[in-house]
Amino acid sequence: MMQDGTLAIPGFPEETAPRQGDAYAADCPTRQLLDRIGDKWSVLVLLLLGDGPMRFNALRRRIAGVSQKMLSQTLRSLERDGLVERAVTHTMPVEVHYSITPLGAELIEALTMMIRWAERRYPAVAAAQDRFDARRVE
Repeated sequence: MMQDGTLAIPGFPEETAPRQGDAYAADCPTRQLLDRIGDKWSVLVLLLLGDGPMRFNALRRRIAGVSQKMLSQTLRSLERDGLVERAVTHTMPVEVHYSITPLGAELIEALTMMIRWAERRYPAVAAAQDRFDARRVE
């Protein structure tokens, strides 16, 4: 790493080398990405698409509570970030399928570990919440 925070990467000129993120800095784009991947709708969409391509209405039926507008916004944002791909088949009627990209599949690996942890450890978290709530009542 260079003194100015840029990464020294062979094949990249110094002025165009990717910069290391600092999620604690207010202006770091990493924060936007963390917002996206920490959003419940994004996580649910990514996990479903990890099982294979799906149409919009199939996603909407599987994700209880998501509105059409929110699902549209989420899919558009994930597509913009390169995590989801939208494919249009020009048939009558037109078919639109969403699928995970290689970048999105990489993220699913990390999300899956977090979800497994949450499923396995939720009883311990619930017990801690109960203990905390009991102290507040006293």
